[in-house]
Amino acid sequence: MSDKSKLWYFQDVDLFNVLCPHKTASMEDTHEFTQYKKNQFVYFPDEPAKSIYMIAEGRIKLGHYTEEGKEVVKAILGSGEIFGELALTGEERRVDFAQAMDDNTRVCPISIEDMQELMAEDKELNFKIYKLIGLRIRKLERKIESLVFKDARTRVVEFLKDAAAWKGKKVGFETMIPTKLTHKDIANLTGTSRQTVTTILNELKEANLIYFDRRKILIRDLDELK
Repeated sequence: MSDKSKLWYFQDVDLFNVLCPHKTASMEDTHEFTQYKKNQFVYFPDEPAKSIYMIAEGRIKLGHYTEEGKEVVKAILGSGEIFGELALTGEERRVDFAQAMDDNTRVCPISIEDMQELMAEDKELNFKIYKLIGLRIRKLERKIESLVFKDARTRVVEFLKDAAAWKGKKVGFETMIPTKLTHKDIANLTGTSRQTVTTILNELKEANLIYFDRRKILIRDLDELK
Protein backbone atom coordinates (compact mmCIF):
# COMPACT_ATOMS: atom_id res chain seq x y z
CA MET A 1 0.00 0.00 0.00
CA SER A 2 1.45 3.40 -0.94
CA ASP A 3 2.09 6.16 1.61
CA LYS A 4 -0.63 8.32 0.07
CA SER A 5 -3.28 5.67 0.57
CA LYS A 6 -2.48 5.70 4.30
CA LEU A 7 -2.99 9.43 4.79
CA TRP A 8 -5.83 10.54 7.03
CA TYR A 9 -5.08 14.24 7.34
CA PHE A 10 -5.43 15.11 3.68
CA GLN A 11 -7.71 14.03 0.88
CA ASP A 12 -6.14 12.68 -2.32
CA VAL A 13 -9.04 12.59 -4.75
CA ASP A 14 -9.47 15.99 -6.43
CA LEU A 15 -12.81 16.00 -8.26
CA PHE A 16 -13.52 19.72 -8.43
CA ASN A 17 -12.53 20.09 -12.08
CA VAL A 18 -14.76 17.13 -12.95
CA LEU A 19 -17.79 17.96 -10.83
CA CYS A 20 -18.09 21.73 -10.59
CA PRO A 21 -21.39 22.70 -12.30
CA HIS A 22 -19.64 25.69 -13.85
CA LYS A 23 -17.65 23.15 -15.88
CA THR A 24 -20.74 21.11 -16.80
CA ALA A 25 -22.52 22.46 -19.87
CA SER A 26 -26.03 21.56 -18.71
CA MET A 27 -25.61 23.36 -15.38
CA GLU A 28 -23.24 26.28 -15.84
CA ASP A 29 -25.90 28.86 -16.80
CA THR A 30 -28.03 28.37 -13.68
CA HIS A 31 -25.39 27.65 -11.05
CA GLU A 32 -23.90 30.08 -8.53
CA PHE A 33 -21.08 29.81 -6.00
CA THR A 34 -21.90 30.31 -2.33
CA GLN A 35 -19.52 32.56 -0.39
CA TYR A 36 -18.78 32.27 3.34
CA LYS A 37 -16.90 34.40 5.84
CA LYS A 38 -14.47 32.95 8.37
CA ASN A 39 -16.24 30.78 11.00
CA GLN A 40 -19.54 30.70 9.08
CA PHE A 41 -21.13 27.25 8.89
CA VAL A 42 -22.03 25.58 5.61
CA TYR A 43 -24.20 23.13 7.53
CA PHE A 44 -24.81 21.90 11.07
CA PRO A 45 -25.37 18.41 12.51
CA ASP A 46 -28.91 17.11 11.99
CA GLU A 47 -29.57 19.31 8.95
CA PRO A 48 -31.03 17.55 5.87
CA ALA A 49 -28.28 16.19 3.61
CA LYS A 50 -29.33 17.38 0.18
CA SER A 51 -26.08 18.42 -1.54
CA ILE A 52 -22.43 17.68 -2.08
CA TYR A 53 -20.03 20.62 -1.92
CA MET A 54 -16.83 21.49 -3.77
CA ILE A 55 -14.35 24.06 -2.45
CA ALA A 56 -13.44 26.64 -5.06
CA GLU A 57 -11.43 28.82 -2.68
CA GLY A 58 -10.52 28.81 1.01
CA ARG A 59 -10.66 26.01 3.57
CA ILE A 60 -13.44 24.03 5.25
CA LYS A 61 -13.27 22.30 8.63
CA LEU A 62 -15.33 19.15 9.22
CA GLY A 63 -16.09 17.90 12.72
CA HIS A 64 -18.61 17.27 15.46
CA TYR A 65 -19.15 18.06 19.13
CA THR A 66 -19.06 15.56 21.97
CA GLU A 67 -21.80 15.40 24.61
CA GLU A 68 -19.50 17.52 26.80
CA GLY A 69 -19.37 20.18 24.07
CA LYS A 70 -15.78 19.48 22.98
CA GLU A 71 -15.04 20.03 19.30
CA VAL A 72 -13.62 17.04 17.43
CA VAL A 73 -12.05 17.91 14.06
CA LYS A 74 -12.15 15.15 11.45
CA ALA A 75 -10.60 16.95 8.49
CA ILE A 76 -9.48 20.30 7.13
CA LEU A 77 -10.03 20.53 3.38
CA GLY A 78 -8.77 23.04 0.84
CA SER A 79 -9.38 24.29 -2.67
CA GLY A 80 -10.35 21.56 -5.14
CA GLU A 81 -11.66 19.12 -2.52
CA ILE A 82 -15.22 17.96 -1.86
CA PHE A 83 -17.26 17.27 1.25
CA GLY A 84 -20.75 16.15 2.23
CA GLU A 85 -20.42 13.06 0.04
CA LEU A 86 -21.97 10.71 2.61
CA ALA A 87 -25.34 11.95 1.39
CA LEU A 88 -24.76 9.58 -1.53
CA THR A 89 -24.56 6.59 0.82
CA GLY A 90 -27.93 7.18 2.44
CA GLU A 91 -27.09 9.85 5.03
CA GLU A 92 -30.38 11.72 5.37
CA ARG A 93 -29.21 14.20 8.02
CA ARG A 94 -25.74 15.55 8.65
CA VAL A 95 -23.74 13.96 11.45
CA ASP A 96 -20.94 16.53 11.29
CA PHE A 97 -20.69 20.28 10.85
CA ALA A 98 -18.87 22.04 8.00
CA GLN A 99 -17.36 25.45 8.80
CA ALA A 100 -15.39 27.98 6.74
CA MET A 101 -11.91 28.70 8.07
CA ASP A 102 -11.07 31.68 5.85
CA ASP A 103 -12.78 34.85 4.72
CA ASN A 104 -13.99 34.73 1.11
CA THR A 105 -14.34 30.95 1.17
CA ARG A 106 -16.24 29.97 -1.98
CA VAL A 107 -18.13 26.70 -2.18
CA CYS A 108 -19.78 25.12 -5.18
CA PRO A 109 -22.85 23.00 -4.23
CA ILE A 110 -24.40 20.30 -6.37
CA SER A 111 -27.64 18.52 -5.49
CA ILE A 112 -27.70 14.79 -4.78
CA GLU A 113 -30.07 14.30 -7.71
CA ASP A 114 -27.69 16.03 -10.14
CA MET A 115 -24.74 14.11 -8.74
CA GLN A 116 -26.51 10.76 -9.10
CA GLU A 117 -27.37 11.61 -12.68
CA LEU A 118 -23.75 12.48 -13.46
CA MET A 119 -22.53 9.27 -11.80
CA ALA A 120 -25.02 7.17 -13.77
CA GLU A 121 -23.67 8.65 -17.00
CA ASP A 122 -19.97 8.42 -16.11
CA LYS A 123 -18.57 5.14 -14.76
CA GLU A 124 -15.15 6.66 -14.09
CA LEU A 125 -16.72 9.41 -11.99
CA ASN A 126 -18.78 6.79 -10.15
CA PHE A 127 -15.58 4.88 -9.34
CA LYS A 128 -13.77 8.00 -8.13
CA ILE A 129 -16.60 9.01 -5.80
CA TYR A 130 -16.70 5.63 -4.11
CA LYS A 131 -12.90 5.55 -3.99
CA LEU A 132 -13.03 8.87 -2.15
CA ILE A 133 -15.56 7.55 0.36
CA GLY A 134 -13.47 4.42 0.94
CA LEU A 135 -10.28 6.41 1.44
CA ARG A 136 -11.90 8.67 4.01
CA ILE A 137 -13.20 5.70 5.97
CA ARG A 138 -9.71 4.16 6.03
CA LYS A 139 -8.19 7.46 7.12
CA LEU A 140 -10.60 7.73 10.02
CA GLU A 141 -9.75 4.15 11.03
CA ARG A 142 -6.06 5.03 10.96
CA LYS A 143 -6.68 8.12 13.04
CA ILE A 144 -8.50 6.09 15.70
CA GLU A 145 -5.62 3.59 15.78
CA SER A 146 -3.11 6.42 16.17
CA LEU A 147 -5.05 8.05 19.01
CA VAL A 148 -5.31 4.77 20.90
CA PHE A 149 -1.80 3.35 20.47
CA LYS A 150 0.61 6.25 19.82
CA ASP A 151 1.88 9.06 22.04
CA ALA A 152 1.51 12.75 21.21
CA ARG A 153 5.02 13.19 19.83
CA THR A 154 4.64 10.24 17.47
CA ARG A 155 1.27 11.55 16.23
CA VAL A 156 2.72 15.00 15.50
CA VAL A 157 5.80 13.57 13.75
CA GLU A 158 3.58 11.28 11.64
CA PHE A 159 1.42 14.28 10.80
CA LEU A 160 4.53 16.09 9.47
CA LYS A 161 5.59 13.05 7.45
CA ASP A 162 2.11 12.59 6.00
CA ALA A 163 1.95 16.27 5.12
CA ALA A 164 5.35 16.05 3.44
CA ALA A 165 4.31 12.97 1.45
CA TRP A 166 1.16 14.63 0.14
CA LYS A 167 1.78 18.40 0.12
CA GLY A 168 5.56 18.63 0.34
CA LYS A 169 7.87 20.17 -2.25
CA LYS A 170 11.52 19.20 -2.45
CA VAL A 171 13.96 22.09 -1.98
CA GLY A 172 17.40 20.58 -2.30
CA PHE A 173 17.66 17.96 0.45
CA GLU A 174 14.84 19.60 2.41
CA THR A 175 11.07 19.28 2.10
CA MET A 176 8.89 22.38 2.25
CA ILE A 177 5.23 22.06 3.26
CA PRO A 178 3.15 25.14 2.41
CA THR A 179 0.41 25.32 5.02
CA LYS A 180 -1.98 27.72 6.72
CA LEU A 181 -2.57 25.34 9.60
CA THR A 182 -2.07 26.83 13.05
CA HIS A 183 -0.72 24.91 16.02
CA LYS A 184 -4.31 24.66 17.22
CA ASP A 185 -5.36 23.13 13.87
CA ILE A 186 -2.57 20.54 14.09
CA ALA A 187 -3.59 19.79 17.69
CA ASN A 188 -7.19 19.23 16.62
CA LEU A 189 -6.12 16.89 13.82
CA THR A 190 -3.73 14.87 15.98
CA GLY A 191 -5.81 14.69 19.16
CA THR A 192 -3.38 16.71 21.26
CA SER A 193 -3.35 20.18 22.80
CA ARG A 194 -2.07 23.39 21.21
CA GLN A 195 0.55 23.71 23.94
CA THR A 196 1.75 20.16 23.30
CA VAL A 197 2.06 20.77 19.55
CA THR A 198 3.97 24.02 20.16
CA THR A 199 6.34 22.25 22.56
CA ILE A 200 6.99 19.35 20.17
CA LEU A 201 7.53 21.61 17.14
CA ASN A 202 9.89 23.83 19.11
CA GLU A 203 11.87 20.78 20.26
CA LEU A 204 12.16 19.58 16.67
CA LYS A 205 13.21 23.08 15.60
CA GLU A 206 15.89 23.30 18.31
CA ALA A 207 17.21 19.93 17.16
CA ASN A 208 17.42 21.43 13.64
CA LEU A 209 15.07 18.78 12.28
CA ILE A 210 12.48 21.31 11.09
CA TYR A 211 11.90 25.02 10.63
CA PHE A 212 8.46 26.64 10.62
CA ASP A 213 6.69 29.96 10.35
CA ARG A 214 3.10 31.03 9.60
CA ARG A 215 3.28 30.04 5.94
CA LYS A 216 5.32 26.86 5.83
CA ILE A 217 6.98 23.96 7.60
CA LEU A 218 10.44 22.99 6.37
CA ILE A 219 11.67 19.48 7.13
CA ARG A 220 15.47 19.34 7.02
CA ASP A 221 15.75 15.59 6.39
CA LEU A 222 12.76 13.24 6.30
CA ASP A 223 14.91 10.23 7.20
CA GLU A 224 16.16 11.97 10.35
CA LEU A 225 12.69 13.01 11.50
CA LYS A 226 11.75 10.48 14.18
